[in-house]
Amino acid sequence: MSSKKRKWSDEYVQYGFTCITERDESQRPNCMICNAKLSNSSLAPAKLREHFLKLHGDGQYKNTTLAEFKVKRARFDEKATLPVLGFVPINKPILTASYEVAYLIAKQGKPHTIGETLIKPAVLKMANIMLGKAAEVKLSQIPLSNDTISDRIEDMSKDILAQVVADLISSPAKFSLQLDETTDVSNLSQLAVFVRYVKDDVIKEDFLFCKPLTTTTKAADVKKLVDDFFKDNNLSWDMVSAVCLDGAPVMLGRKSGFGALVKADAPHIIVTHCILHRHALATKTLPPKLAEVLKIVVECVNYVRNSALRHRIFSELGKEMGSEFEVLLYHSNVRWLSR
Repeated sequence: MSSKKRKWSDEYVQYGFTCITERDESQRPNCMICNAKLSNSSLAPAKLREHFLKLHGDGQYKNTTLAEFKVKRARFDEKATLPVLGFVPINKPILTASYEVAYLIAKQGKPHTIGETLIKPAVLKMANIMLGKAAEVKLSQIPLSNDTISDRIEDMSKDILAQVVADLISSPAKFSLQLDETTDVSNLSQLAVFVRYVKDDVIKEDFLFCKPLTTTTKAADVKKLVDDFFKDNNLSWDMVSAVCLDGAPVMLGRKSGFGALVKADAPHIIVTHCILHRHALATKTLPPKLAEVLKIVVECVNYVRNSALRHRIFSELGKEMGSEFEVLLYHSNVRWLSR
């Protein structure tokens, strides 16, 4: 009985290897430095690391980073020497399939491990039953490990950001920003930034970035975070027309707020207070009659939501009436759109 074949993982690139697939569909590591072709049994981190350290650890590749090895691999796989020798690198359909699966996993918000623990085994089972063993062997080459899925998602994220930044730079009009600083469940302060810009005569809105404020959350810290992002992506405050903020002092303070710091660098920028936040503040100081109406509405909503049966009945009522919305949201003091 033949031994189980080892599978290639993209994490092996850090040891200076790429993958070649023989005609019998077995995979072998190929050193990109010395062009040594190891056996399938060498597809293990320890053995690949041993080869690298023993033969190349003290040479010019000693301090080569993973990113540099990835670039080298891309160039190496483009060469036409491998097919001549009877080998082929991981082909484009397999790579595309890996990215497509990673995209679906990210879109559904599933753990990265689901690729190798559920999706791939299920696909191989279906392929074997419906298409035969050959199809199963072919699909088994698709890399869906935890690290691979994570790398794919990160690559797509960087590509999306690059597209948005390119659109901002080429926009015929200046773009506007909306910022919000909030603390998540792990008590880590996060700064979320959204952007509105013009592309092909259409106003578009996109999520720009979300970065943590690791220490203090002062206006200067927020300003530095945005400045660093602008610097890394060749953007500037001269390209911004307006900034929308919530009503926190750190954002709208007259002297040392984020808006004041922005206007100090770019006086042309218009700083506005978020309309939704104004609405939330207004509901706290309503006239007595309006406050009584809001109180009744909140009590009605809570009455429906406090009972699973009433909630289901309300949902069915909404369906019968053809309502656009069939679910009520709780109103509470901890949310913006609440009293």
